[in-house]
Amino acid sequence: MKLHPEYLVKDGKKQFVVLTIEEFERVKTALQDYEDLQELRKAKDNEETEATVSLELAKKQVLL
Repeated sequence: MKLHPEYLVKDGKKQFVVLTIEEFERVKTALQDYEDLQELRKAKDNEETEATVSLELAKKQVLL
């Protein structure tokens, strides 16, 4: 992802960054995708330790 940040300086130090709305939206989407991936990995890890139910039993439980 290519970004073209503009830095706002205060007292000789970079304090803020300005991006175009298009760049901001790409960064925002990439961060959301990363968060979704982290949640998916966590769920997958938890899946290995969770108890499971067979399809047959699940059907019986739903039809009760």
